Amino acid sequence: MYKGIYIALSGSVLKQGQLDTLSHNVANASTVGFKKDRSSFREYLISGISGMPDSDEGRTMTDLSEVKTDFAAGNQFRTGNPLDVAISGNGFLCIEGGRYTRKGDLQVARDGHLVTQRGRNVLGEGGPIQLPPGQVEIAPNGEVRVEGTAVGKLKIVDFENTGSLTELEDGEYTAKDAPVPSTASVASGHLEASNVEVVKEMVRMIETMREFEMYQKAIKAFDDAAARVNGEMAKV
Repeated sequence: MYKGIYIALSGSVLKQGQLDTLSHNVANASTVGFKKDRSSFREYLISGISGMPDSDEGRTMTDLSEVKTDFAAGNQFRTGNPLDVAISGNGFLCIEGGRYTRKGDLQVARDGHLVTQRGRNVLGEGGPIQLPPGQVEIAPNGEVRVEGTAVGKLKIVDFENTGSLTELEDGEYTAKDAPVPSTASVASGHLEASNVEVVKEMVRMIETMREFEMYQKAIKAFDDAAARVNGEMAKV
């Protein structure tokens, strides 16, 4: 009976984790360049945690084994701001501090450096890019020009295994693996929207919530049954 409670409890915890992931996706549906997460689960025998033989009636528990980021591209939309860039193809902008992002809503800092909305320097192939006053243009190959004069070129890289990337805050990532050259281009005056499909995420949330409630009911049923058994035993 108690094993039944543990099985239902593991399922309930799993669904709670999935709900957290889905909520995170929906909350960032309007965040520029945001990439949705996907969770997966694993099953394992109760014997794996109890030390009992594997022949223990084949009962299994589940838990949230991994959360992966889906790096599929989001739709691009026009802003008209020459400092906005959307990456077309596989690649990431390089930011100081070993960070990478596809969030291309850039700006110019007071000292003239090209920075992210959080004020981190955007790296060019020769280091941070500093802009003199004037009209800025960013070419599809990433070359940054001011009044027609090239002042730097955006450093865009890719990763052979995007699973090595770890999500930080504000659409930024850090990586365990070294980056490789990217063939991606940029579209100036455009941004990349989140790749979250809100309707699909909401449907998944409703389904997951129902499954969570089912596990909660199962836990209560097992608990009520255990209480009745204990009550009857006390009368013997």
